[in-house]
Amino acid sequence: MPRGFGRGYGRFHGGYRRDLFPFGGVYGLIDLLLLVGILYFLVKLFIAAAPYALGLAVLLILRAFLRPGPITRFGPF
Repeated sequence: MPRGFGRGYGRFHGGYRRDLFPFGGVYGLIDLLLLVGILYFLVKLFIAAAPYALGLAVLLILRAFLRPGPITRFGPF
């Protein structure tokens, strides 16, 4: 066995701890707040970007219908 990997290396049975409260303690609370903040930011970003993405899709579809020529196998884009 390599050095540093003594009997107490895993600290818990099987190397991990099954807990009823995975976000317990101060660091768990910080992790939870960080996750909530990231999710909030992503939702706000999606809400802000969705109209632009829909507008771009509508413009591309209109351009495809207004351009002369056959529609390729890759669709109207």
